[in-house]
Amino acid sequence: MVSTVAWSDEHIPDQHGRTVVVTGGNGGIGAEAAQVLADKGADLVLAVRDVAKGEKVAAALPGPVRVLPLDLADLSSVRAFAARFADEVGQAHVLVNNAGVMAVPQATTKDGFELHLGTNFLGPFALTGLLLPHLTERVVTLSSVVHRRGHIDLDDLNWERRRYARWGAYAQSKLADLLFARELQRRLAASGSPLLSLAAHPGVASTELTRHTGSRMRDAMLSLTSRVTGHSAAMGALPLLYAACSPDVAPGAYYGPTGPGEVRGYPGIAGSSTAAQDKAMAKQLWTRAEELTGVRYP
Repeated sequence: MVSTVAWSDEHIPDQHGRTVVVTGGNGGIGAEAAQVLADKGADLVLAVRDVAKGEKVAAALPGPVRVLPLDLADLSSVRAFAARFADEVGQAHVLVNNAGVMAVPQATTKDGFELHLGTNFLGPFALTGLLLPHLTERVVTLSSVVHRRGHIDLDDLNWERRRYARWGAYAQSKLADLLFARELQRRLAASGSPLLSLAAHPGVASTELTRHTGSRMRDAMLSLTSRVTGHSAAMGALPLLYAACSPDVAPGAYYGPTGPGEVRGYPGIAGSSTAAQDKAMAKQLWTRAEELTGVRYP
């Protein structure tokens, strides 16, 4: 068994014959993960909002890479992607729910959901449900160390009555992701499915995610903080890659950097808040997500 203390992409097994879907694979952690997976021989599907940018990333990757449009902030786009995937690709071994937004100004998705909730949680929830019959090995969902600050308000998930707080909205969405990943694993196990659901977080990684807060000063501060206290996008991608590729993963496990505060370092088991272990809340959130998205799991 490979120790996770210094686990790197060198430990990733050969990926030839495996198909991996990476949402947000056109930049940041997603692009870093795509590069490693392609180098290891995986067939890739990059699910991206910016197709031109995705095509540029794909052109630099070895092996088969397909770029398909996907906007997680638009459920019609999610459904269109799932339908096209079923027709053109058919099956994947791994789905990596990587794409997301962080600390953006208050806004709503095309379907009227608060932007963090819709993009980071409801979109991936719907996508996973629609693709589930076409997946054979793993679903990896990206959470965040900031989930520890999160609180799920089932009566006001979309921040319609509360005073909007960008970090509170982000934290809620990432807590929802972790609750979803664990509840999905419980449901898969109960149904006898061999599919695994895992979660990961990148720590504090230097990516473009820190450059969309709506304030140049805030963007600059976040970017500087990520460079000084965190690590590179390539290091941030390692927990995701561990969850997607390592033969040593545990069902329902959560992986992240092992350094102080889990902000940087090589991947290993990550800690989580008490709220992230609330099975009753996970079930209630699941029911609410099915109602909001109209996607019912098999």
